[in-house]
Amino acid sequence: QVQLVESGGGSVQAGGSLRLSCTASGSMFSVEDMSWYRQAPGNHRREWIARLRQDGTVNYVDFVEGRFAAIRDNGAKMAYLEMNSLKPEDTATYYCSARILTRNQGPGFTEREYWGQGTQVTVSS
Repeated sequence: QVQLVESGGGSVQAGGSLRLSCTASGSMFSVEDMSWYRQAPGNHRREWIARLRQDGTVNYVDFVEGRFAAIRDNGAKMAYLEMNSLKPEDTATYYCSARILTRNQGPGFTEREYWGQGTQVTVSS
């Protein structure tokens, strides 16, 4: 059973920092792209924040560029989101997703997207 688990959320004051972690566990062949999203209170839509490719390439949404840094550790099947200069509008539940390749019971592989349960980040002014 493949699982993604986020951790590291919490409450900070504006200007503070937090580091989120995402760990993939279970029986898998490989972890392809990993991504960070967030969902603000009262918003039904999840915003994409960053995508980390297997080769280390990272793409960011423009409103976090320069404040957030996403890193992945392929060996540990982990991704991190370093968040600095946090603002009240960064308050949200942060989610990790990953496209994971698993071996079929028969021949071949299946690739699908997995999501973590989310971790809450609250930034006060």
